[in-house]
Amino acid sequence: MKPRLLTPGPTPVPEETLLELAKPVFFHRSAEFRSILAETIQDMQYVFQTQNTVLALTASGTGGMEAAVVNTVPAQGKAILLIAGRWGERWRNICKSFGIEAVSVTVPYGQAVQPSQLREALAAHPDAHAVFATLSETSTGVSHDIAAFGQLVAPTPAVLVVDAISGLGAVPCKTDEWGIDVCVTGSQKALMLPPGLAYVAVSNKAWAKIDANPSARAFYFDLRKYRDKLKENDTPYTPAHTLIKAQRASLKRLRSEGIESVWARCALMARAARAAVAALKLELFAQQPSDSLTVIRVPEQIDGNAVLSKLEKQYGIKLANGQDSLKGKIWRLAHMGYIDQFDVLAAISALELVLLEMGYDRFPVGAGVAAAQQVFAQAWAA
Repeated sequence: MKPRLLTPGPTPVPEETLLELAKPVFFHRSAEFRSILAETIQDMQYVFQTQNTVLALTASGTGGMEAAVVNTVPAQGKAILLIAGRWGERWRNICKSFGIEAVSVTVPYGQAVQPSQLREALAAHPDAHAVFATLSETSTGVSHDIAAFGQLVAPTPAVLVVDAISGLGAVPCKTDEWGIDVCVTGSQKALMLPPGLAYVAVSNKAWAKIDANPSARAFYFDLRKYRDKLKENDTPYTPAHTLIKAQRASLKRLRSEGIESVWARCALMARAARAAVAALKLELFAQQPSDSLTVIRVPEQIDGNAVLSKLEKQYGIKLANGQDSLKGKIWRLAHMGYIDQFDVLAAISALELVLLEMGYDRFPVGAGVAAAQQVFAQAWAA
């Protein structure tokens, strides 16, 4: 049985990238590594759609988020947090850990924070140092209008900081055009690499705030150190240099396809998955869904945990469960990175079989696959 990984992180890794990881380890303080880092950073600027400085951190995406918080907001400073799920809550938890006053703009799981809510928060808190938002809320499948957020934040002294960890490289994220001051992502999702690297794109506005921050409480995550060493195409501390070398291979795949084509491909898979959900008489969980993953509400009479177990044991299909209070209540199917339309069709086919086995027979056999195939066929014929 062939295993198929369709979780929203980690995601499958291309063969050429895996082969890079199998090569002998080389020395990191070398001309070879400096050349690789420079090339990787340049390609990451393309994926971020930015001319800003891009820094590579040896950390998970959460490490990049922590770096963004501690560098941009001083001790006892204030930040506005746009929270629509677990990863918006991660911003709040990081701020709490560093004694930052958090102004939380919160919506129920499955909904998206609206620009009007941010407008009200900015008017009520003109002294906020930063606004923390999430491009693609992986825990609920919600997408946010980051471009609208950027227009609202740009005229203010605050910087816009965006968690793009599950969105960058799968859905549009135009860092410069949208006015994102600090954009954070991780290697294990649409960037097609194992976990271990975080990338942070920093605007001039953000650097001014960082340089003026008298109480940055960071040593390893002091972004100024990374900026200074990047002038030499190097890092201040030991990097995960074998991952960076492998990242170069995955980025070449993204560049050869073209970022707009990547966005279109993920959007097509998202439309197909949503069509399948409707055909199976299921419901989407997100009211404003992201194209990087499809989140499906578990029917009341179905054991959501048992479905996931059967998918994996009987058919080799690995989908993600809900987290915390959503465990057993949603299924999360990714369509980003090294996942293609046939992986999505396989997942839908297996989900049909498991649902029928468990007595959920509201659809004719093959309905979900047919609906998804129709979306693909129409796109290919256009």
